[in-house]
Amino acid sequence: MEVYLTIMARTLFLYFLIVLIFRLMGKREIGELSILDLVVFIMIAEMAVTAIEDEKDPLIHTVVPMTLLMIIQISLAYLSLKNQKIRHLLDGKPTIIINRGKVDEHAMRTQRYNFDDLMTQLRDKNISNVADVEFAILEPTGKLSVIEKQKKQKKQPELQVPLIVDGQINEDNLKVIDKNNLWLRQQLRKLGYKDIGEISLCTFGKGIFFIDMKDEKK
Repeated sequence: MEVYLTIMARTLFLYFLIVLIFRLMGKREIGELSILDLVVFIMIAEMAVTAIEDEKDPLIHTVVPMTLLMIIQISLAYLSLKNQKIRHLLDGKPTIIINRGKVDEHAMRTQRYNFDDLMTQLRDKNISNVADVEFAILEPTGKLSVIEKQKKQKKQPELQVPLIVDGQINEDNLKVIDKNNLWLRQQLRKLGYKDIGEISLCTFGKGIFFIDMKDEKK
């Protein structure tokens, strides 16, 4: 009977500890978890199971590595929040699978993404014909974001393209809209933005810029 009570007590303790750790690590939907998140969650779950099964092993042997994993995860999340390169390294970056109605086979091969995957995810969005898609973007989580073609084509794509993130120009996205670095800098100067490093986010779509400055005071 004492063994069962010990197991129950350890289970309850680890349950509330894991809930606390996950809360401290931040709120993210299950479908939005990165590879790093999944690795941490699996390791913590494995430690918890081992600790519950071996009631003779002191709980501190489980609490310490769990806490260490939490600290590592929070630290990396903070660094990725401040640095785009670290964010792309840890979480990956979006890949344009369909660009202006044209399937990019090279991008698909790079992501080991095949046409069966593409058609399956398009059907999930009630799209049966690839020809109806203007843009399809494979997100780092594996989710496919789709922009359908409009009945009346417009000169500018409906997609709001991020051109600057955390003060860094995205050259790949400039190519998507057939523009270059010089064009972007000229447009920003016309709008009164001279220091690109002070721009937190700059997107472009329908001929309109959206610009958010770093730590902008309202």
